[in-house]
Amino acid sequence: MSKLLVVFFATGQQGSSIIDYITNDSALSKVYKVRGVTRDPSKPEALALHKKGVEVVKGDMDDIDSLKQAMRGAHTVFAATATIYDDQMETRERAQGRALGDAAVAEGVQYLIFSTLPATNKISGGVYTVAAFDVKAETEQYIRGLPLDSAFFSPGSFMQNYLTMSAPYPVGDGTYAFSNVVSPQASFPLIDILGDTGKYVGAILAEPDKYEGKVFSAATQLHTLDEIAQAISKATGKVVKYKQMSIDDFKSRMPPIAANNVVLTMKYVEDFGYYGGNTVELVEWSAHNARGKLTTLEEFFVKNPVNIH
Repeated sequence: MSKLLVVFFATGQQGSSIIDYITNDSALSKVYKVRGVTRDPSKPEALALHKKGVEVVKGDMDDIDSLKQAMRGAHTVFAATATIYDDQMETRERAQGRALGDAAVAEGVQYLIFSTLPATNKISGGVYTVAAFDVKAETEQYIRGLPLDSAFFSPGSFMQNYLTMSAPYPVGDGTYAFSNVVSPQASFPLIDILGDTGKYVGAILAEPDKYEGKVFSAATQLHTLDEIAQAISKATGKVVKYKQMSIDDFKSRMPPIAANNVVLTMKYVEDFGYYGGNTVELVEWSAHNARGKLTTLEEFFVKNPVNIH
């Protein structure tokens, strides 16, 4: 008898990666029957999941009764909270996280895998508080106190960012640059969030007892911003450089709440490390325990060309 695995945000990057990995894995697809949860089961991505044999249901993160219904009959759940940069971000995510945990307990879920992030205030000794990180870390602690087993997926910085919000722009002399507020030698753990999330969560699903209580600090390896620029240059054949800009200039390019969170995140990572002082060791352990070969930065840019002209 297969176990029911419920995956929230089934059409998002993390959820779709997990579903794709499980349904294509000969061993795990025998152990788990998948139910995907999304806000709109009628959209094309949801219909595509349905065609794969995945049960697709509607779920509202802000409605605990909806969450309970989505989890009904589940053995294991993968869940996250939705980060929306507005003045209700922390309040909304905190409520969503507690509702997720409470609904899982109410429905008799045995194992909850939560997408978390590092506790920046704790790691930095109060120097930085990145709200988008700390509210997830708070939910992680809440889930640890519930009467069910749990494990945690803590993704690094997304490689996909260099195709979108951090994509290189033309400087005007035939070369290209991408910008942020930290030094070129600031180091970030990078993950192909769409290609590799399933490999980490798949490891937990394959050996849930082994990884109960553990956190996967999910990234292939660390790269400096200069190294990222070099990788994009190699993949595109263009000259791409990283350009450090002032905080004021950077903040002027995006809405205030989002800008403040991004700046705090970058400065926190530069000063304390993404996962703290032992970031390198945590990433190495997680990469070693992932189920399958992880995508390198160079491989990512070959498979996902950066669109610069």
